[in-house]
Amino acid sequence: MKHLADRTAISLGPFTITPFLVDHSAYDAYAVLVEADGKRLFYTGDLRAHGRKGSLFENSIANPPKNVDILLMEGTCVGREDQNFPSEDDLVPLLVDVFRQTRGMPLVWCSGQNIDRIVTVFKACKHADRRFIVDMYTAEILRATGNERLPQAVWDRVRVFLPASQKRRILQDRAFEIPDHYRPYRIFPEALAEAASKSVMLFRPSMVRDVEKANYLNDACVVCSVWPGYLADEGNRRFAEWIEQRGLPLHRCHTAPNQVLVLKITHPQNRVEILAETRPMLRQCMRVPLNLLQAI
Repeated sequence: MKHLADRTAISLGPFTITPFLVDHSAYDAYAVLVEADGKRLFYTGDLRAHGRKGSLFENSIANPPKNVDILLMEGTCVGREDQNFPSEDDLVPLLVDVFRQTRGMPLVWCSGQNIDRIVTVFKACKHADRRFIVDMYTAEILRATGNERLPQAVWDRVRVFLPASQKRRILQDRAFEIPDHYRPYRIFPEALAEAASKSVMLFRPSMVRDVEKANYLNDACVVCSVWPGYLADEGNRRFAEWIEQRGLPLHRCHTAPNQVLVLKITHPQNRVEILAETRPMLRQCMRVPLNLLQAI
């Protein structure tokens, strides 16, 4: 097993791969430069400049890979009229306002792998004087980063909840060492109602039965802190109906996990490939002249 380090090349068979650490909502995300047979391909992956590691983008602008033959990049935001996304820090006061205005438990729908957003929610919890409740899966991801500056179960303002779906998985895999580790930091269903007015819970649609069973939805709200399209997706139709049936206020507080921020690559020799979500977006990408592919 080989571990990636920023701008440190590794060899895999005939390929030399150099990772470039980028600003992204996922932890430890990289763009990669792939070299073989005298050719160099640079794949940006998802990247942005408005997250918690925006300086990495500026560093890539100042020190880009040179003599790239092919640039392969994401274009999921191409075609969107509004390209001005709020930063993670911009979201903190928005969440603080929601938390302070909510008498019960704010349920924040957010991916457990979106580390930047988890930090944002935790910062808002501190300002609103609330405890942050994360599910055990998320707690394990935070622990796996090895980064003690990220919210951890051992922190005073963090508690760990075990949803039924994760409990079944632990039993299936006999991974009993996981709940054993979090035993001192857990909050159990019977304690959630009392903790509701002073807590915020990281939440996903799969946890609806858990919150119903714990019966702490009085004066609660839902904060949609994922891409808005997820809520409109057919797969989440029942979840959207549940929010409406329960009469839960719905707040939207999100920023894009990536942007169309193009690296200034020195002399792309052959072509530029852009991965877009739709054909109209792709056609728009194809109209971009190579000499305009610079930091925008």
